[in-house]
Amino acid sequence: MQPNNKPLVIAIMGPTASGKTELAINIAKKINSNIHNVDSRQIYIDMDIGTAKPTADQQKQVKHFLLDLCLPTEPINLHDFQSIARASIEKDLKQRKLTLLVGGSGLYLQALIGGLNPPAVAPQKFLRNQLFKIEKTERHNLLKCCDPASAKRIHTEDTIRVIRALEVFYATGKKFSQQKSLASPPWRVLELGLNPENLITRIQHRTETMYKNGLIEETEDLIIKYGNDLPLLKTIGYNEAKYIINGKFNYEEALEITVKRTSQLAKRQKTWFRNKHNSQWLNNENQFSEALTSIYEILG
Repeated sequence: MQPNNKPLVIAIMGPTASGKTELAINIAKKINSNIHNVDSRQIYIDMDIGTAKPTADQQKQVKHFLLDLCLPTEPINLHDFQSIARASIEKDLKQRKLTLLVGGSGLYLQALIGGLNPPAVAPQKFLRNQLFKIEKTERHNLLKCCDPASAKRIHTEDTIRVIRALEVFYATGKKFSQQKSLASPPWRVLELGLNPENLITRIQHRTETMYKNGLIEETEDLIIKYGNDLPLLKTIGYNEAKYIINGKFNYEEALEITVKRTSQLAKRQKTWFRNKHNSQWLNNENQFSEALTSIYEILG
């Protein structure tokens, strides 16, 4: 097969609240494509509002894959996600010859389109439980001691990835940062990036909408179903909603902290995408037309 006949994977990336889902749906409808989720929290069942998962109506408009893969109590690691996602993408490409990847999880995207090959280390339940009990700064300091390169790349607040890096090190005796190799995927890839100028305003609006649409009630349901100590409840939005439920924050305090944490995440995401990917950054006013032009140029 000649390179220009290879299937095309279009990756729409950008920081949280940048408008990826809406743009992807519009593009998918225009080019008759499906969408594969590449968001590390939208893979979990019952986590909808707090993860800004595509709504039922949006999922009716365009077929979405890689949503609701597992229960919050049964997290999958990057290696497992890569295996599941690649199989889904390849199946879709056999039928349509093109598909869309949409998400803000840079490491997950790199595993699919950047050739990242993460280590195959099964979850170590006892070790994870012990690491979750450690204060986050101390946990990150542990990572600094055994794997400085990973500690520099992974933020202290990113509990899941810090624990995964420690888990891999303790299970294999080798640094997580040294176990990942690169292998190009068997597809053509077009990377399209979003970075709206009004991102902070968008984050504020989306956060307010999440709370109004039932984030606190969703968090209560998660606690009832999976327990108060569910690790994913420490992630942005759910953590603050949990504090409201426990009486530690009032509504305004929780909203403000969620906006702040989301803005910090967006800043880290923008740095990642600029350093790790080769995106075509779309113009704020003509995103849809620019994206289609780039897609049609590649398709010929």
